[in-house]
Amino acid sequence: MKKTLFFALALIGLMSCAKQAEELRHPKWAYDATIYELNTRQATPEGTFAAAEGLLPMLKENGIDIIWVMPCQPIGVITRKGTLGSYYSIIDYCAINPEFGTRADFEHFLAKAHKMGFKVILDWVANHTAPDSEWTKMVQYDWTDISKLNYENQDMRNEMLKCMHWWMDSIGIDGFRCDVAGEVPTDFWNWAMSDLRQTHPDMFTLAEDEDKADELTESAFDMYYGWSLHHVMNDIAQGKATVEDLWANLAKTDSTIRPEAIRMNFITNHDENSWNGTEFERMGDAVKLFTTLCYFLPGMPMIYTGQLSGNHHRLAFFEKDVIDIDEEHAQAEFLHNMNLMRKHNPALFSPEKGAPLERIGCDNEAIFAAKRCLREGKKVNEVIAVMNMSDQPQKVTLENGETYEFEPWKGMISFEQGKKE
Repeated sequence: MKKTLFFALALIGLMSCAKQAEELRHPKWAYDATIYELNTRQATPEGTFAAAEGLLPMLKENGIDIIWVMPCQPIGVITRKGTLGSYYSIIDYCAINPEFGTRADFEHFLAKAHKMGFKVILDWVANHTAPDSEWTKMVQYDWTDISKLNYENQDMRNEMLKCMHWWMDSIGIDGFRCDVAGEVPTDFWNWAMSDLRQTHPDMFTLAEDEDKADELTESAFDMYYGWSLHHVMNDIAQGKATVEDLWANLAKTDSTIRPEAIRMNFITNHDENSWNGTEFERMGDAVKLFTTLCYFLPGMPMIYTGQLSGNHHRLAFFEKDVIDIDEEHAQAEFLHNMNLMRKHNPALFSPEKGAPLERIGCDNEAIFAAKRCLREGKKVNEVIAVMNMSDQPQKVTLENGETYEFEPWKGMISFEQGKKE
């Protein structure tokens, strides 16, 4: 069966397809998953877990699988920034911020999410804590609302692991997204995650880091941040980089990070939205094209709070600020189709279960053309992307002689399934 999505691509029946790996490194449920970052404070007018429960049916219908909950523990008071403070200035690791509700509220949210088939991971802040926490007194950087933790202290390490166990053993979460993971000694992560996986072998872990991704994903983490991909996409959208820069970035990643590591592909997140601008500010008319690229490239796509509803404003970080519900610019239907495409095409699954990326030759340097092709026995699943990564109309002839014309920031994706040799 052959399908083409015109926003982005068309199918070419080439047979240099990858064979699925026999041994899987990550939880089975993670390979076709899409992750959603929940900013509890801003996702609903109430800003609570009880209200966030109302979002679950919509997220399920859209095709979301993993919900990453931003830190929900109590926030420090002294040197607090703004009225409500930063999620990432935690004063008590084993408690719930009353701003979001009670422990019972979180457990009810979690139980409903699990019943609906979601996995839920918690944002974990192991690098630093609030200055008024009992854990530390030494302040680092110019982040005046946090204090650096001392990983030379084994008692502190033991307590950190104990708190992580509390969330998994007593509360029942499914893993962690670890803030500034590269600033914490890797040997702590290796030790802590190994210990946690003895009783939670199916847990999922995400490191907010790319510079040390090869080291961090050796055993501790399943997924890392695709920061450099994110930046090159922004640069292309702004006319500061080219398709060749994108290919150079992908080649560097392939040569420096282990192939079984999952890259998180994203066009926005809580930091980017609040400090650098919305995806519409940074990417303009290229938003849908680069979102599609996040689904096509090896890795796992991430959707941030507000992307589904077409949020067009920078969310305040230290104050209450609800997302826009912009029906004219809502992305829900588009992202729903992207999630269906991912789930129905094993070639697009995350490493090492999906297919590698292969470049398709063409005669236009503004065009990104590539394929991912997976062979399972005699069945072949091939997905091809051809994208105009420029603000001008482009005509392109691919290496097989097929010719296409695309408007600015448009393209197509084609996929074929069940093809027999």
